[in-house]
Amino acid sequence: MILMVSGRTDIIAFYTPWFVKRYEEGYVDVRNPFNPKLVSRIHFQNVDAIMFCTKNPLPILPYLEKIDKPKIFHITLTPYLKEIEPNLPPKKEILEGIKKISKMIGKEYTYVRYDPIFINNKYSLQYHIKMFERLCNQLDGYIEHIIISFLDNYKNVRDHIKEIKPKSLTKDDYKTIGENFSTIAKKHHMTVQTCFEDENLVEYGFVKADCLSKELAKQLTGKDKFKKWKARLGGKCNCVEMVDIGAYNTCSHFCKYCYANYDEKKVKFHQQQHDKNSSLLIGNIEKDDIIKLRKS
Repeated sequence: MILMVSGRTDIIAFYTPWFVKRYEEGYVDVRNPFNPKLVSRIHFQNVDAIMFCTKNPLPILPYLEKIDKPKIFHITLTPYLKEIEPNLPPKKEILEGIKKISKMIGKEYTYVRYDPIFINNKYSLQYHIKMFERLCNQLDGYIEHIIISFLDNYKNVRDHIKEIKPKSLTKDDYKTIGENFSTIAKKHHMTVQTCFEDENLVEYGFVKADCLSKELAKQLTGKDKFKKWKARLGGKCNCVEMVDIGAYNTCSHFCKYCYANYDEKKVKFHQQQHDKNSSLLIGNIEKDDIIKLRKS
């Protein structure tokens, strides 16, 4: 089993003490987002590897060596300012965190996500090219892979459309991104790929790869037993299956393009329900909960 920590929220940024306590106690409980009374119990002894997804890796750094499982990091670092990403630490600090993680787990397991890309009157194509060049230059020797994606029409995006003010990308725009990003990445000894996009940009030098392929999972764990993640994106995603231990509407970054938050009032409500001593990220186990052990 591979855990995802987490695609539903930023556990590392906001709930690291809870995660570390769960790891020390040997198990974690996860509510089914579609059937809240159904709880999966996961024992870490059944976990083969952990995929950490975060926009702020700094809180986990003091504990990383104690987490004695194979690890891979996906760290999102984008060039937007406070009106789009209001609650992030300074990007320089995040960059230093990425470098430290790379030294600890290896650059082959440290991925950066430049994700999502959108353009408007402030964030032009040339701005993105300049900032991508700066990113690759600063992380040369620390990472090997960058993943990009483009803005999707999530509810949260629609709610913040006045702040984002995105312009539609044309075929020429995709070509400009593809050619420039490919050239820059290659110059800095990196590959660049998309994350399940219709425009995968392979004709401009992007590699066709998955965020966590079966081959990478085997390299990470030494095991060849992982199945394709059929439940993700209607089975069109080719990543191996992972188990997400997060919960939606619990991230306080409040990024205007986020898919995992779609009700900011619920975020604040859920934060009040967080108990770092609970086996659940939000709330506690209730008498009528049905707990099922998840082995794989």
